[in-house]
Amino acid sequence: MAGANAREPGFSIGIEEEFWLVDRETRDLAKDPPAEFLKDAKAKLGDQVSSEFMRCQVETGSKVCNSALEAREQLIEMRSTLSEVAAKYDMALLAASTHPFAQWDDQKHTDGERYNTIARDLRTVVDRLLICGMHVHVGIEDDDLRIELMAQASYFLPHLLALTTSSPFWRGKETGLQTFRLSVFDNLPRTGLPEVFGSWAEYRRHVDMLINAGVIEDGTKLWWDLRPSDRWPTLEMRIADVCTDLEDAVCVASITRCLMRMLYRLRRNNQRWRIYANMLVRENRWRACRYGSDPGEKAGLIDFGRGEIVPYADLLEEILELIRPDAEFFGCVDEVEHARTIIKRGTSARRQREIYDAAIELGASSKDALIAVADVLIERTDPNARSDT
Repeated sequence: MAGANAREPGFSIGIEEEFWLVDRETRDLAKDPPAEFLKDAKAKLGDQVSSEFMRCQVETGSKVCNSALEAREQLIEMRSTLSEVAAKYDMALLAASTHPFAQWDDQKHTDGERYNTIARDLRTVVDRLLICGMHVHVGIEDDDLRIELMAQASYFLPHLLALTTSSPFWRGKETGLQTFRLSVFDNLPRTGLPEVFGSWAEYRRHVDMLINAGVIEDGTKLWWDLRPSDRWPTLEMRIADVCTDLEDAVCVASITRCLMRMLYRLRRNNQRWRIYANMLVRENRWRACRYGSDPGEKAGLIDFGRGEIVPYADLLEEILELIRPDAEFFGCVDEVEHARTIIKRGTSARRQREIYDAAIELGASSKDALIAVADVLIERTDPNARSDT
């Protein structure tokens, strides 16, 4: 166990966001964006922007950030810049983990060695991968500590997912879920909750076995909800939907950072968070997909200590209390407590349904109602276009 004088990890943060490129006229996905778009975007953002598996996608990655304010400024710059560049090519940026009405079989994957290999290996399973996500990296320099905290932090993954849900529609139909994204993603191999390992060496032995067998090239093809990054000394939280509002993204990134430090504080005091069986955490993972953070008679997540379903808002208050010292330490109390705002007004998924239902109530067709959803998502994605900023 860590002694009192052990060096505390840096707990820096980095945020990756995946976006849709949509046609300004139709609001459908841009099936084959011009190559000049990415070239122009890279000229402005450098390595902070890259292609994704589908041609209609683009990904951004922040620089290493040491404060929530710094992370927010990075997201504003990247979203604003990409929106401006996309407009030059009659496209718009849209942040949601599924597009409201796009069809996966109309899309093409990006031509590149990595993506071509994935497409060849996974076939139709990956052809359906019309989803976007958000990844949060937390800097933890010690290899063994990353593995130790990964096992404990898995408990909180459903709670983080519930704050980000943004994929209630799939191929133009309302799914009944707050996030349909994981229902698609889970068809890929090496997804879901991470395994529990006793050390970094044990983790590497398992990864190297798959590499040596020729199954994967490296650890980047472990697509778990939480994983040690294969490129940086970070734990990478990957379960989240991409947030339509960037304030929500900063909130979830800040909570993730604080949770990691809270677990480290326990360790420093010779304590630890209990590691629950994956079958239990998977149940909460499903409940987060189905009900998200919304209230309701059947909603909520299981409190394993009580052995009963508890409203998400109550669980959130417990988490905010747990991480209060860490939020104060990092100076991100306001960003963390923004989670209460998310609960009150709803995640993107709830608001998408409200927009759709309101349009139908006024006599719109289903297609026009879905276009109305897309219009609001486009506006909320671009910090310069939002009517409330």
